[in-house]
Amino acid sequence: MLLRLPRTMLLGSRLYSSIARLAPPRQQSRSYSASVDSSVEPIRGLDLGVAHSKLLLRTVASMRNNAELQAQGVSEGDSKKMNMCQAINDAMRHTLATDDTAVVFGEDVAFGGVFRCSVGLAEEFGNERIFNTPLTEQGIAGFAIGMAAMGHTAVAEIQFADYIFPAFDQIVNEAAKYRYRSGNEFNVGGLTIRAPCAAVGHGGHYHSQSPEAFFAHVPGLKVVVPRSPIQAKGLLLAAIRDPNPTLFFEPKILYRSAAEQVPTDDYVLPLSKAEVVRTGKDVTVVGYGAQMYALENAVQMIERDMPGVTCELIDLRTILPYDADTVAESVNKTGRLVVAHEAPRTQGFAAELAAEIQERCFLRLESPIERVCGLFVPHPLVFERFYMPCAVRSYEAIRRSLSY
Repeated sequence: MLLRLPRTMLLGSRLYSSIARLAPPRQQSRSYSASVDSSVEPIRGLDLGVAHSKLLLRTVASMRNNAELQAQGVSEGDSKKMNMCQAINDAMRHTLATDDTAVVFGEDVAFGGVFRCSVGLAEEFGNERIFNTPLTEQGIAGFAIGMAAMGHTAVAEIQFADYIFPAFDQIVNEAAKYRYRSGNEFNVGGLTIRAPCAAVGHGGHYHSQSPEAFFAHVPGLKVVVPRSPIQAKGLLLAAIRDPNPTLFFEPKILYRSAAEQVPTDDYVLPLSKAEVVRTGKDVTVVGYGAQMYALENAVQMIERDMPGVTCELIDLRTILPYDADTVAESVNKTGRLVVAHEAPRTQGFAAELAAEIQERCFLRLESPIERVCGLFVPHPLVFERFYMPCAVRSYEAIRRSLSY
């Protein structure tokens, strides 16, 4: 089920007009209803989607050549092909094996959870450390805060990010302010809340939301969104060990569609540090999570259709505190910025980043900052393809920026 994603999530809200403009005549009459897997047909020779992404380190050689993994000393060690679900499971296994205070809990996590991210942990570490909770998100967050306050490493799962809102008071008014209100006498830095987020192709308005911007407004929290299995394992271990309460949003469409050669050793990747995944000189393109693959495809189409143009693609990774320095350095070089995310455009995180970069880079900007985001409506079901900030909408935004 999770392996399939409507082609329209990648090709976009202007699918049919854009296909007619971008595709050769022999493709214009075809039906575009395939998934993100290897059956995705290319637009004018391009293979689109996660299955063909060059951002994923699928081979041992590519994993060993990765600078961040080299810096962590794990690039030459053993590795195993994992999807994102398995990488998250591996991160929690390392945590439980090395930290006797660590506990994992949430709705249905004891049997593996609805997405199977915690499968096998209860059998390995016992039901006192991996256990189910009642169906109450406020209670899960409150219990996690209490355990963290008493010195435990609490890894709580909210079954879907859409249902994190009943826990909003506990997270925003308690977890985020615990250290501040006690003058640093007490803290809940051992708290990590995991939550599957974003579109999956059939989730509708209660199982497709991206709520990261709500929490990026709150001092005292950290907010992380990974794009791949290697990133998910390293960033989750970093989030769990960080001395601050952290929200870890996992794009559920990537649980099984993204696979990499993941080091089996323990390693962490830096929080609050963006990664330049593709260098370029003409426009800076920024995203995070599953949106990175739509942006990768958009960049490929731009560089094909505009010879000589190169795009710098940046994965923000941490939303709070975010790495404005890396983005500003890139924009000062390129003079242009395009930001994309699945959440609605109005007061979304792209607005914060656009304002920050406008302040820092105003005299170097060659065009208005572009935002490519979800529409300002509840996430639709049958009309999800019109909502998504897909490769085609991202392509059009990059082209507008370059043509201004």
